[in-house]
Amino acid sequence: MGGTEHLTVRREGATLVLTLNRPEAKNALSLAMLVGLYDGWLEADADDTVRSIVFTGAGGSFCAGMDLKALAGKGMEGEQYRDRLKADPDLHWKAMLRHHRPRKPVIAAVEGYCVAGGTEMLQGTDIRVAGESATFGLFEVKRGLFPIGGSTVRLQRQIPRTHALEMLLTGRPYSAREAADIGLIGHVVPDGTALTKALEIAEQINACAPLAVEAVKASVYETAELTETEGLAAELKRGWPVFDTADAKEGARAFAEKRPPVYKRH
Repeated sequence: MGGTEHLTVRREGATLVLTLNRPEAKNALSLAMLVGLYDGWLEADADDTVRSIVFTGAGGSFCAGMDLKALAGKGMEGEQYRDRLKADPDLHWKAMLRHHRPRKPVIAAVEGYCVAGGTEMLQGTDIRVAGESATFGLFEVKRGLFPIGGSTVRLQRQIPRTHALEMLLTGRPYSAREAADIGLIGHVVPDGTALTKALEIAEQINACAPLAVEAVKASVYETAELTETEGLAAELKRGWPVFDTADAKEGARAFAEKRPPVYKRH
């Protein structure tokens, strides 16, 4: 497994856990973190034994956004990774899930700060769990910046536009409860248990047929901006092949035999 000094990678059964690991800076984004993240997404995509991804942060924070000292020209840790960025100038956007969508479900486990770039990356995840003291927000306008990680496009598609605009234009913090109320996150749990809850959800996903799971996720995103007629046609195109898989036959046999299915991704 990969990883860098600011991004750890570990396995929990069929789940790949990616952890932002710069707690002294509330996991503010560094070059080492971005490289590790992108490699982690690719590793999950390439490994058929990985059925889900949990994305979290170390030290009681998720991510406090970009390292503003680096943005101000004072340097960034991890100079040894600059060749990667030079070879792929889009790497940071892929790492932040702006220009890359993993085919496996991504579950965010949030504790503490999830602001600015943290909230932007959150919008690239599929299922979201947060500790009750977590803080969300897009603070860019307060700093004379623009939330260019995708928030002016994605946020209004994920929560009601009035809430999206309030979050974008006020730059104020949101509690976990308020984030759940507006639909930004799905679960609020006691502090310190977000990762446990995320792993529980991952296990439920892992027990399902992986080809079906990936096809369902792909269909949801593919059809999001289509008309209903176009979306239903696209759904048939994506969904029918799933019925011809060995996993589909195994699911039917297991149901008839009243036993847990054993899916082998074929």
